[in-house]
Amino acid sequence: MRQGKVLVLHGPNLNLLGSRQPEIYGDDTLEDVNNLLREKAVMAGCDITCLQSNHEGELIDAIHAARLDGTQAIIINPAAYTHTSVAILDALNAFDGQVIEVHLSNVHKRETFRHHSYVSLRADGVIAGLGIQGYRAALDAVLAALAE
Repeated sequence: MRQGKVLVLHGPNLNLLGSRQPEIYGDDTLEDVNNLLREKAVMAGCDITCLQSNHEGELIDAIHAARLDGTQAIIINPAAYTHTSVAILDALNAFDGQVIEVHLSNVHKRETFRHHSYVSLRADGVIAGLGIQGYRAALDAVLAALAE
């Protein structure tokens, strides 16, 4: 029997990982990230769904669906929506499970507009600057919480 259901959301432009600004985001692709998470989830007996969208509404729809489908945790890299989307914040506020916010780069070392996160107002934890290993750390945290 599976223990836990996790949704991983990747925001705009993350489909370009590996080719877009590798000096900031690294050489790993989004497929690499998703494969890393799926392998870890399978080993832990956890169901995991990964979704990337460049469209705010699609991300919000996925959060709304997670409220009703048994999802217990959301790992989200809202990318540029981090700094702009009250709508994603509102959707996450309606979700009762755990929320972990992930950023590949250390946003606090970058432009000042990147220092503010609407999503952080809801997130139970925030991981930034660890590259794709930040996703692994987020899943570790979720799996530990689900085991409790």
